[in-house]
Amino acid sequence: MDILLTHGYFLYDDPHEQKIMKPYPPLGILFISSYLKSQGFDVAVFDTTFSNMAEFEQYIEREKPPVIGIYTNMMTKKNVLKMINFLKSRDIIIILGGPDPPYYAENYLRYGADVIVKGEGELTLAELLPHIAQHGLNQLERIHGIAFLNGDGKIVENDPRPMIQDLSSHPWADRQAIDIPHYMNIWKTHHGASSTSVIHARGCPYTCTWCSHSVFGNTHRRRTPEDAAEELLWIKERYNPDMIWYADDVFTINYRWFYQYAEELKKRNLKIPFECISRADRLDEDIVKTLADMGCYRLWNGSESGSQKILDVMKRKVQIEDVQAKTHLLQQYGIQAGMFIMLGYDGETVKDIEDTVQHLKICNPDIFLTTVAYPIKGTPYYAKVESDVLREGNWAENADRDLTVAGRQSKRFYSFATRWMVNEVALNRAKVNGGVSFKRQTKLWFNTKIGRIGMAFTQHEHENTGQAIHQSADIELTGA
Repeated sequence: MDILLTHGYFLYDDPHEQKIMKPYPPLGILFISSYLKSQGFDVAVFDTTFSNMAEFEQYIEREKPPVIGIYTNMMTKKNVLKMINFLKSRDIIIILGGPDPPYYAENYLRYGADVIVKGEGELTLAELLPHIAQHGLNQLERIHGIAFLNGDGKIVENDPRPMIQDLSSHPWADRQAIDIPHYMNIWKTHHGASSTSVIHARGCPYTCTWCSHSVFGNTHRRRTPEDAAEELLWIKERYNPDMIWYADDVFTINYRWFYQYAEELKKRNLKIPFECISRADRLDEDIVKTLADMGCYRLWNGSESGSQKILDVMKRKVQIEDVQAKTHLLQQYGIQAGMFIMLGYDGETVKDIEDTVQHLKICNPDIFLTTVAYPIKGTPYYAKVESDVLREGNWAENADRDLTVAGRQSKRFYSFATRWMVNEVALNRAKVNGGVSFKRQTKLWFNTKIGRIGMAFTQHEHENTGQAIHQSADIELTGA
């Protein structure tokens, strides 16, 4: 074995994820696996999703991989740090990649990682693995796209590696390396239909200030429509999923590619129900009609806010009225409209939250999800509020999604605001769409009042708990 690829997502150790039960395969490491295998490397994959830490440790003791590559994001960070602690005493070279390590490279390296891969992993690992086999961890300055600690203990960040331009020159994700049917069975058991994911493009060129571009940058690169359709056909013939999740950041961003892809699916008689993400400004009636013809049953739109002021601060480059119009257009063609809503963004007031509730009432989406903004390191939002970013505990004890911003309204306030928003919009939907019992409507009405009263009682509470990030000295933390 030249390398073991893994990740730190343990479904059954996460109570929140167990309530959702919508796992998808770790496509990132599966793309790396297939590429490295195509270049002659001996690659193994340990999929942690349905496993646990004890089984991971047993696998390591049994197989003794010389090198391990771990995909790391803010959700899996704590598990990855536990993995590092276990691996360091076993003389295994640890390489981390994914969205979280690039901007915390020194933290991860001082904790025990040997190399951080910044950006896409395929080409970097294909160069790094033979180098390690010949030179160990010496002379790493030669390898583009990595960070490491030199002999003096100082961090070295090499020049970035250019992005892969021709995605179709690389093989499809190595789905055969893991148990895809297990994922689909979980979906079938909990949601009545099996689902799996594909990704046909990498990167997003838009400028949303809170969004991380740490792996794929601000680029947008696509596989050819023919290649993408062939992969979907293979998935259909091998696994026959009931649904597909297109994991592209903006599925309809390129009209020419989109129409060509739709034609390629027709040629192959492929029509699998699917959901995807797009933007209001990349939808028009012909696009929406084509989506419906292709089998799209739900499209998620990052509406984020009903305040144009906040959208402009976010640099979302969309208009409220357009979001509302495109939401209704989707529904006219039988496509469920999903929305993401973000509360607590810099400069948001109660009036902006009220505008968002009104926006949701007008849109009347089929589903919407809410979050409270958190600053992700490396984003313009983080840079703007960095001097006010607060963290409880040290770096190893939390992730960026646990960060908050000094001076903004409290977590209690946003809990009440979310309660008001969710119930107010649901009550409006019940009145507009009908079919909701008087008892249910009464409960919704009662919850709106609790939420609104709670907002009034907590509107003077502001975040002040934790240590300012820019004053923190925990960069020197190391693993146990």
